[in-house]
Amino acid sequence: MRVVLDTNTLISALLFHGTAFHLVALWQSGRFTLLVSRAILEEYLRVLAYPKFRLTDQDIRGLVEEEVLPYVVTVRGRLRLSVVRRDPEDNKFLECAVAGRAEYLVTGDQDLRELGSYRGVPILTVGEFLERTGL
Repeated sequence: MRVVLDTNTLISALLFHGTAFHLVALWQSGRFTLLVSRAILEEYLRVLAYPKFRLTDQDIRGLVEEEVLPYVVTVRGRLRLSVVRRDPEDNKFLECAVAGRAEYLVTGDQDLRELGSYRGVPILTVGEFLERTGL
């Protein structure tokens, strides 16, 4: 199963012990394949560096190198979409999902959630994803 996680979902999974926390064990055990693009990975790194998370460069590098990178498939391609107009930066998640043939896009972002699905890819919250997939 191929899945795209938006930035807030990935960070919640890595740093907090809420519902999203369960996603880490699922992608690391191979229950789903985490899809990223270069743009998504860059955003993950940029947001992890926000002062509110109080992570050092070494902390960030360790998290990404140990918890994320060994388990991802990087989607390459030139697909450019202009679907989310209010926050065009969100389009990168749709681009990755379509180009990577994702089965799900998991997000709490309202602009993405309003779409419901895009080109056959359901756009779900963490809870909806876990319930629908039975994970």
